[in-house]
Amino acid sequence: MKRLKELRENAGISQLELAIALSLRQNDISRYETGSREPDHKTLLALADYFDVSVDYLLDRTPSPRPRE
Repeated sequence: MKRLKELRENAGISQLELAIALSLRQNDISRYETGSREPDHKTLLALADYFDVSVDYLLDRTPSPRPRE
């Protein structure tokens, strides 16, 4: 989930701000970013929606942040 950190930093928000926006804990965001924990399906969708990117982009499966049209 290296892209999560990139997206968050590019948006200029802290882990705490992201956690509050998604009703998560700051340490969950930290663990997702370091790879010590993976988000569940619901959280993964919420992260993709928040940053307006595809789930595949978050998971580093595609270089394009937008899904194929």
